[in-house]
Amino acid sequence: MIKNAENIIVGISIGDLNGIGSEVVLKTFEDTRMLELCTPVIFANVKILSFIKRNLELTVALHGIDKLDQVVPGKLNVLNVWKEGVDLNLGVNDDKVGEYAIKSFVAATKALKEDLVDVLVTAPINKYNIQSEDFKFPGHTDYLDQELEGDALMFMVQDNLRVGLLTDHVPINEVTSRLTEDLIVKKINTVKQSLIKDFSINNPKIAVLGLNPHCGDGGVIGKEDEELIRPVLKKMFDKGTMVFGPFAADGFFGSGHYEKFDAIIATYHDQGLVPFKTLSFGKGVNFTAGLSKVRTSPDHGTAYDIAGKGMADFNSFKEAVYLAIDVYRSRIQHEEMVKNPLKVKEK
Repeated sequence: MIKNAENIIVGISIGDLNGIGSEVVLKTFEDTRMLELCTPVIFANVKILSFIKRNLELTVALHGIDKLDQVVPGKLNVLNVWKEGVDLNLGVNDDKVGEYAIKSFVAATKALKEDLVDVLVTAPINKYNIQSEDFKFPGHTDYLDQELEGDALMFMVQDNLRVGLLTDHVPINEVTSRLTEDLIVKKINTVKQSLIKDFSINNPKIAVLGLNPHCGDGGVIGKEDEELIRPVLKKMFDKGTMVFGPFAADGFFGSGHYEKFDAIIATYHDQGLVPFKTLSFGKGVNFTAGLSKVRTSPDHGTAYDIAGKGMADFNSFKEAVYLAIDVYRSRIQHEEMVKNPLKVKEK
């Protein structure tokens, strides 16, 4: 049965406390109408968030709890993941603060796995100060890929603009060696299944961008597009997947061609994220497709330069909450639609 809106529990990991994560979270729920859309639970400590709230002169009420069975709908719940105080130096990279970012994230992920929260929205972390003997992952996505079943794929979303990646946080000189037929097929299938289950698009059209300038100009500027990417796309198209390309990346977005497709897959990070962030105007969301659970995050980082100044734009975080709820509902509706209406009786 589909939950009532306010009963969808949104777990929130607090991110780097010296950055703008706390600010955008608190500002999002300053509007009490958000509490009619979901029941938020921030994994942090109520005392430190109260301090940050006073510093920013916000009025949102915080409801501190020590166990998840104490969650109250209609409140901004804060689960006390730790009890001790944390010394903050807003705008500064601090390894100790990074430890608390991971305490929050690991606790929130555990709750997600155990169905104690329905979706996870992660505030920005600093990928350098989170590293330790206990946490050796480049970021959120790699840890979630280990903890949750599936194949994680970075999927940037803003309304009907959806951009996925064949390779994500990979040095540019390693992109070509990472591209294989198996990888391309896997990533396209992940995008296709996400469009069907998470966005309720029954027969999605997917565009793939070429690796080289002008898709190699017939092999003059590289042969990967003609010898690897195009044959894979044709093979998948012939088997029923509506995938097209490769398309020259330089004019694809400026010409408006992206509007004709349900998703675009770029071959490497900046090829996809530069046009996405140019078009999304600070309202983009990073959605991790391909996992058994729903996770979203804003499309920005810790923004140390404006931390604690009350200047942070919270729209991307708010959109991340909206998208998490929408995807959660779409998955339930998809399961209802495809399940066998005639249950087989056990003998």
